[in-house]
Amino acid sequence: MGVSLQSEPFIRRSNSYFLHGGSEGLYASKPAEIRVADASASGGEDRPLNGKSFIRFESVIFQRTKVSAQNKNEMQQKTGLIEAIIVEVKDREKIGGSYLNSDAICCTPDLAKDGSCKLGEVIIHHDPDNLNGPKRVQTFFEGQNEEAKMPIEDIEINKTGMYYLYFMFCDPELKGLLISGRTVWRNPEGYLPGKMAPLMTFSGVMSLAYLVLGLFWFLRFVRYWKDIIQLHYHITAVIALGMCEMALWYFEYANFNSTGSRPMGITLWAVTFTAVKKTVSRLLLLVVSMGYGVVRPTLSGITAKVVLLGLTYFVFSEALGLVEHLGNINDFSGKARLFLVLPVSLLDACFIVWIFSSLSQTLEKLQIRKSMAKFALYRKFTNSLAVSVLLSIAWIGYELYFNAADPLSELWQRAWMIPAFWTLIAYILLAVICVLWAPSLNPTRYAYSEETGEDLEEEGVSLTSSEVTVAGDLATKVERKERKVPTALEPHVFGLGEDHEEDKRE
Repeated sequence: MGVSLQSEPFIRRSNSYFLHGGSEGLYASKPAEIRVADASASGGEDRPLNGKSFIRFESVIFQRTKVSAQNKNEMQQKTGLIEAIIVEVKDREKIGGSYLNSDAICCTPDLAKDGSCKLGEVIIHHDPDNLNGPKRVQTFFEGQNEEAKMPIEDIEINKTGMYYLYFMFCDPELKGLLISGRTVWRNPEGYLPGKMAPLMTFSGVMSLAYLVLGLFWFLRFVRYWKDIIQLHYHITAVIALGMCEMALWYFEYANFNSTGSRPMGITLWAVTFTAVKKTVSRLLLLVVSMGYGVVRPTLSGITAKVVLLGLTYFVFSEALGLVEHLGNINDFSGKARLFLVLPVSLLDACFIVWIFSSLSQTLEKLQIRKSMAKFALYRKFTNSLAVSVLLSIAWIGYELYFNAADPLSELWQRAWMIPAFWTLIAYILLAVICVLWAPSLNPTRYAYSEETGEDLEEEGVSLTSSEVTVAGDLATKVERKERKVPTALEPHVFGLGEDHEEDKRE
């Protein structure tokens, strides 16, 4: 990955000035012999980088103020020192003078007299038994030059861990220093950040999982295509969106891994497909919970409310996804994220409350009508949904604990599981719906059939087929004649029953 630095100022801390230049989980470089073997197997392409993990400084330029430059001697070669410190998070205590019983970060004259450090440099404790300790790269200003360019250099990483990069200086006369440029971080397998690397494999696996689910659904769809109800088309759309979403994320991660920068086009499409799929999935759960296609043929007056909630959710999800994935890995501020996460969380809560409220009403209606097959179907769906919500609440608790207990990202190798869980739970719920509402030879067992006439008085625009509406009209006429109607019968049966009553009257 690459981290851009654009004229950023330094911050005072103790007797030093520092700037956070990025942090990321990096895996150790592969042994040299394995690197050579891998390069040979790949035809020698990109041989110097094969299996190598490093942090590279590219076009990093320091600019000091004119006053600071003019105060220096033009004949001096070194008139200002800036240090790039690379430290693994577990070795952070080796930066500064804590082990020398001092709160100083930069070497002081007293500490320099003892030979513990060099005056003007950051104090770093080097352990003779650990060659992978903190590393420093020094850059000097020359004479009265206002700019100093850092030489392009690769710092190889030979120990797996979370690494922090700090730019620091000790000279107070350099106050007002600005930095610009770019640093490149690479893992042995590519430029994908360590905590994101498993997501590429996960996306590939989930893409195949959606393909398997899609194949199962397609075979059922083709086999019983004459008995398809409109709800089946909505389920098909969610499966197709999920398949495209996972495939796009896999290609996005693969491209990022090979080039070191996010492909704008693929990322934009992946984010959009994710937002659309999340929105459609939640709307599917909502309309299923309302009994659409099973208990009621239309959504009537609440159609506008459902569409408005869906559009609002899509807008905020899309905005959050774009800001998260199209920016720098390290430049996403907490306040900006909170501003977008809160509306999405509140809308998710609205969906959950509405879904369970609708389920309660649907179950009650089915129980009154004594539609035992449909009631059993919705009980299974309700139980599955309840389990998923309980798991989600438990996972949110784990996320809060994970973030609170790991402020320095020491558990970066497990971070990929946080977003992966939500993708997995969505897939499982979709699979449950596919099993419960799978196309079959007897769709009228679970399809809508009017039993009381109450729904038709409330409904406006029909969302189902004309056959279902005709069945509802006939059933209403029969009820007006105070005739008992069998549950879930075909339209022609209603007609036969009416004729039979007329014969009896004659």
